[in-house]
Amino acid sequence: MIVCMDIQAGVGQRAGVGRYTQSLVEHLGPQAGADELRLFYFDFQRRGTPWGTPGARQRAVRWVPGRVVQKAWKTIRWPPFNWFAGAADVYHFPNFIVPPLTRGRAVVTIHDVSFLRFPEAAEEKNRRYLTAQIRDTVARADAIITDSAFSGREIQDLLGVPAAKLFPILLGLPAGWGRPPEAAIRATRQALGLDRPYLLAVGTLEPRKNFPLAIAAFERLRAFDGELVIAGLRGWKYAPILERMRGSSRADRIRYLDYVPDERLAALYAGAELLLLPSLYEGFGFTPLEAMACGTPALVSAAGSLPEVVGDGAEILASFDADAWAERAMTLLADPARRADLVARGLARAKMFSWVETARQTWDVYRRVHH
Repeated sequence: MIVCMDIQAGVGQRAGVGRYTQSLVEHLGPQAGADELRLFYFDFQRRGTPWGTPGARQRAVRWVPGRVVQKAWKTIRWPPFNWFAGAADVYHFPNFIVPPLTRGRAVVTIHDVSFLRFPEAAEEKNRRYLTAQIRDTVARADAIITDSAFSGREIQDLLGVPAAKLFPILLGLPAGWGRPPEAAIRATRQALGLDRPYLLAVGTLEPRKNFPLAIAAFERLRAFDGELVIAGLRGWKYAPILERMRGSSRADRIRYLDYVPDERLAALYAGAELLLLPSLYEGFGFTPLEAMACGTPALVSAAGSLPEVVGDGAEILASFDADAWAERAMTLLADPARRADLVARGLARAKMFSWVETARQTWDVYRRVHH
């Protein structure tokens, strides 16, 4: 069996679908066995091979810009993807949409359907595109992979997809991800100028992450003599979030770090007193899992898949009231025994998530649709 994966999202994105694509591909190659993995992407600007994957063959098209082909797919649904990528038995599209295809089986990863459930929180251009294409995709796909059982139920409810076509596969943590040495934590804090205790919020700056609630809760935590640190790329509708930080009554204690690379992110998690994640919707939720693996207690909302992912390894709050969040955070900050218990439970829970297992289950889906 030959499997071809479209890795374009992994070439152009550092977070979200790009991160999923890179992490999955890195572990798919060693799981192939007698099968063959091929990776396809457009490279009109000659940026070169994005990353090496043991056991995988890469193919890049450099004679036409990918954006031109993608525009043709959106408007006239032609030419077929396989004309560019070559022949395969199974094609995997990890970024929500199946392009035109005239041969082979199609597997698509639909990470969540937040653009249908919370359209007001989505980037408008992307929302229109996904909304226009998603029903055609689920009709043509032979299998739909999603990141959690919660997202699987959402896809069933909102798109009418039969359960037999859905394969929830939980995501993983990189091998070796965890609490770094204390010297690395100190060095990161010093490099970032974090000389006070801090609460941490991590994620792309977008409405769905609900950063204003984290800020409002922090404003009420006057007894906490520290900072609120927010780390994440600027996404869609980010300007009001930045304005909320600047207009906060504790603006001098709020630090926005933008994107933090993985080599510093683990230390940033490990140095925090507490992670705050008041998301309105999560199809999976990497942030609390990463924090738990670094030994940082997490306070998360009950939205979407978060209870499914964190289990008993984090504090879950089924409220979006700022006073409730401030009260629960203060309770945790003042209770060393509860914090220690959360750390232990979080570490144990995080060990259950592995990209090796994610890749193994993904290969099972390929083989199932092929046969």
